[in-house]
Amino acid sequence: MEGKSVYLCRMFISSYFPKPMNIFTFGIKALISSAIVVATACSDEKPSIPSAPDSADPAPETTFAKGADVSWLTKLESEGYKFFTTSGKQKELMSLLRDDCGVNAIRLRVWVNPVDGWNGIDDVMVKARRAKALGLRLMIDFHLSDTWADPGHQSTPAAWSSLTLQELEKAVDAHISEMLTRLKAEDISAEWVQVGNETTQGMLWPVGRDSNPYNFAGLVNAGYDAVKKVMPEAKVIVHIDKGNDLWRYDHILGILNTNGGKYDMVGMSLYPEESTWIKDVDDMVANIHTIHTRYNKSVMLCEVGMRYNLPTATEAMIARIRTSTEHLGYMEGIFYWEPEAPAGYNGGYDKGCFVNGTPTSALNSFKN
Repeated sequence: MEGKSVYLCRMFISSYFPKPMNIFTFGIKALISSAIVVATACSDEKPSIPSAPDSADPAPETTFAKGADVSWLTKLESEGYKFFTTSGKQKELMSLLRDDCGVNAIRLRVWVNPVDGWNGIDDVMVKARRAKALGLRLMIDFHLSDTWADPGHQSTPAAWSSLTLQELEKAVDAHISEMLTRLKAEDISAEWVQVGNETTQGMLWPVGRDSNPYNFAGLVNAGYDAVKKVMPEAKVIVHIDKGNDLWRYDHILGILNTNGGKYDMVGMSLYPEESTWIKDVDDMVANIHTIHTRYNKSVMLCEVGMRYNLPTATEAMIARIRTSTEHLGYMEGIFYWEPEAPAGYNGGYDKGCFVNGTPTSALNSFKN
């Protein structure tokens, strides 16, 4: 999803580019049961990282991913935001999403040198530790930028701005290796890793723009190799926006295939409106079939969202996607983008699915 402070520019891009509290978590393993009980105590302080590494068993990797990107979480907590169950009990967000909303996976974005530190490697580690402690699966999303990367913005990090293609490939390798090595040192595994975010027109502009197809493929490969070097089992995702528009996928995947690009999966985004969501979902599902047939790749819906005040439609949308794809064997899951975001957060993002810190019914389709 693009920088949410400029959320409304998505309409322009589409026309231009055509077809706090303390939490104490403990696990009690009964002699004849594998059930785990997690207890959470709340106060008015900022939540701490769950401390018990065996507080929950991770969801099996063969399970359909029902995920949430919660990269804003630490920033929201620093601003005083709190989260609540539907009965009004204050609860740490990841625990709430897991226990009350059916979420089994977390997605976290990584920026290279963010001005305020949010989404930098240290900040990502804080959130990744929580996810591991709660038994949640993990996707890492490398934007390869100091800020938002999306179809209309793929700014090269300031420290990399004068680098040649070969030097950029080394910088990509070093950045991805650093993040994943930090995770691995704490026994945190990333099941999926995105190399780039919504790279519909390439990444690391101008060197890696899609108009320089050889360069773009080389940069993707530098990321792929860096991932496999540290976490060989991780699935590398190439992520493209507008899952309902097949042209975008043929465009980028065609470039990669022609130029020796390496990737394991295709990632999609979809942000439909109330009046078009059924058609958009059905078009996306058709494209998932086509992509698997044409490119022999599995697919992940890495970002999805609808307006916060349309919970019933959003619930129906997610249910329709699951019903249409979960049985296929090559559609691996769905990640809701920043469900916890207050309406209008960061200058205009309105597709979260919490109201006053409490989840709406939007994620109910994740509960089974």
